[in-house]
Amino acid sequence: MIRHVVMFRWNDTVTDRSLAAVSAALDALPAQIPELVAYRHGADLAIAPTNFDYAVTADLANAADFVVYRDHPAHQAFIAEHIAPQVAERVAVQFSLDD
Repeated sequence: MIRHVVMFRWNDTVTDRSLAAVSAALDALPAQIPELVAYRHGADLAIAPTNFDYAVTADLANAADFVVYRDHPAHQAFIAEHIAPQVAERVAVQFSLDD
């Protein structure tokens, strides 16, 4: 099992409405991408000042399923519409849950 974690820092143009749209679009992805075993996302709780603004975690059975998710047209459309125009900074990591 692989866990994919991605975190975003939003740019100054992000609004509450656009964040609601991001969350709704993320909620729709698991129904479109069956390779997703588990999918969670949410805004940072602002407990620490250096944290990123938003995080997404995705669990997938293996690396091949991650590539399917990464390249899936629904995921790519989500990135183009909701992420690329609003993100100042992005970091990601994938790690094994089997160790």
